[in-house]
Parts: sequence; C-alpha cells; structure tokens
Amino acid sequence: MLKDYLKFSFNNLIHRKLRSWLTIIGIFIGIAAVVALISIGQGLQTAISDQFEKLGTDKITIQPGAQAYGMPGTTIGNAKLTDKDIEAIAKIGGVNSVVGYVMKINAVEFKEEVKYEFVVGMPLDSELNKMLADAQGYKIAEGRMLKEGDRYNALVGYDIANGKAFKKSANVGSRIMINNQEFKIIGTLEKIGNQYADGTVVLPLDTVIEILNAKDDYSVLMVQVKDVKDVDKISEEIKKVLRKEHGVKEGNEDFRVETTQQLLDQFNTIFGIVTAVFVGIAAISLLVGGIGIMNTMYTAVLERTKEIGIMKAVGAKNKDVFTLFFIESGLLGLVGGTLGILLGMGIAKIVEVIAGQAIGAGYLRAVFPMWLILGALAFGFVVGAAAGTLPAVQASKMKPVDALRYE
Repeated sequence: MLKDYLKFSFNNLIHRKLRSWLTIIGIFIGIAAVVALISIGQGLQTAISDQFEKLGTDKITIQPGAQAYGMPGTTIGNAKLTDKDIEAIAKIGGVNSVVGYVMKINAVEFKEEVKYEFVVGMPLDSELNKMLADAQGYKIAEGRMLKEGDRYNALVGYDIANGKAFKKSANVGSRIMINNQEFKIIGTLEKIGNQYADGTVVLPLDTVIEILNAKDDYSVLMVQVKDVKDVDKISEEIKKVLRKEHGVKEGNEDFRVETTQQLLDQFNTIFGIVTAVFVGIAAISLLVGGIGIMNTMYTAVLERTKEIGIMKAVGAKNKDVFTLFFIESGLLGLVGGTLGILLGMGIAKIVEVIAGQAIGAGYLRAVFPMWLILGALAFGFVVGAAAGTLPAVQASKMKPVDALRYE
C-alpha cells in the first residue's frame, strides 16, 4: 500500500515539474546553508580541539588581569606577573615546571620598512623552551630554534619570512631592527594559521625584558603538572598562592588561572552560540520553503478537487486521501533536502580549499558526520510533511458530492 502511495505521489510531482522545482528551491537552499555551516563548524571545532590536545591537558595558563578582546599580549588593568610569582608557584607540590614569557606589540624594522608585530620573549633553557614551543605550535621551517647564547638572534613567523608582513621576505641570515637593536634571523617558523602567530618575532626572553623594559611583566605563565589528575587541585592551589602574593581577596583577583580543559570548554560554549545563531538565520529560508510547500499543496488540492471526489466515490477513505497528500508534500521536502545536502557539501568543500590556500591545509576542514546527513534528510522530509499537513487535512475532509460538483 505504501508503495502505491509513493508511486502515485511521485507521478503527481513529475507531472508538475516547474511548480515542484520552484517549491523545492526554498527547502534546498535552507538545507544547503545549514549543512555547509555545521560541517565547516564541526571541522573548525575539531581542528581547535586538536590544537588544545597538542597543548596538553597537564598545562595550566596564568594571565594578568582580564584579556582584552581576545588579543594575546594585551590586558585590562595594571596587574603584573613577576619572578616572585614564578618562584611561589614552583614550590607548590605537584608542579613539574613553570615558564613565563613576554608578548608585546612593538615596532619591527626590516629593509627600512616598519611594521607593528608581536614580539615574543622565550626562555633559552632547553626544557622550558621546548615546552613553550610545543604549546605555541612553533615548528622550524628553515634554520634552527633558539638556544642558549642566542642573545641577539631571532626567529620570525611565516608571514614575515614569506613577504606577507613586509614587502620583502625575511630569510635566514637577514637582519631586523627592534628598538634600535639589530637581530640576526637564525630560523623561520612554519605556518600556524593565526595572523598574530604568523607575524611574530621570537627573541630570547632576557633580551626582550631588556629592550622592551619588561622586567617582572610576564604576559603569560605556563605551568606543567606532574600528574594530569591533579590539574584542578593544583589550579586552585595556584589561585590561593597568587592571592597571597598579590594581596587580593577571593573574587578580586588581578590574574586568571585556567586549565587547558577550561579554555577548551569556553571555546566550545562560545562557538556553539555562534553556530546556533548562524544556523538559526539559515533556518529562516527553511520556513520560507515550508510556506512554499504549503501554498503548492493548497493549490494542488484545489486543482485536484474532482480527482479527490472520484477517489472517494470509488471507496477511498479520508485517511487514504490524507496520506496521499501528506506523502506528496514530504517528498517535496525530501528531494529538497537531498539536493540541499549535495549543495551544502560542495560549498563546504570550496570553503575548505580556499581556507587551505589562505591559512594552510588542515586548519579548516569540512566534515560530514552521518548524523548530519541523515538529520538533514529527515529534517527536509519533516518540514515538507508538516507544511503539507493542513492541505492534506482539507483534502481528506472533502465530501464526494461537493468535490464532483466543483468547477
């Protein structure tokens, strides 16, 4: 019986090709937008999660004051993190190591051209240097990493090394000027995909403290714990120690202590809200598409009034007529959903390719989980069927005599 309903409904859609396609447009545009947004969002979320995993769940980050607009190296207020803070944190049981680094925006001169870029000061101790480099995602493209004795040597980010920050490329062996001090470039970094990181100049920490007058003014402290199970407990202990060092009470802290998991949770929360807003906007077209299906089905009911009368006259029941129109409207939604999925996947892949060329492959991937595909198909059918419910009810309640007399 269901097979007959489907066959009859499909034939009706085929006989009204132009109207069916115009009705489907509203659905497949909406589904395409939703699929594209969610697939790109899922890919971005996966990429960010991978970066946090590389950072390691055994890490705790400490920043002074409140971070301004998500910009690294900028804080609100006069709070500072000092060497005394590092010494106090290092004494906490369960802490493996503590490293502080300085990150400030400063004028960088190359080939008589001046740009304002992030200048980062890294400790030269091999263990702390590696810990920080891993956390920041620094990988050498050419040359080598900073090491002890590199007082006036520098690493430069991808954009500086490849002529995207300055008019000319700053290769290994080139020299740059910062605050009237010349530095030799001994290494270039691979592309990270972040405009701040890719425009960074990395110098020895002591040198940055000297030339930027940044004594006892760390931008970030990073703590590595011995046992990842103790991260939350040590995080609370760090807060107690720093409150004592800074002479502040609970609730009035002039610093922020966050674990890697907390940072990831914050990102997921913000990202979830942004995704929901965009999907909500895209869903408006689905509402328009649903209204289009409803209008089409009402028109179909009027056009096929005599047909409905004949069906009832030969024994069709109300539920048979209702099911027929219900399935027909559902098919409109299902076809629109299928086309929307294909279009959405195509858009997402195009965005992935463009993003790969702009910021590097792997940083933005379009993913298509099975729940997204099946959910989009089901959603398309539900929107279509729901939109066709009222017209189907109207058709099913027609009296045979009135339907046969309809002109």
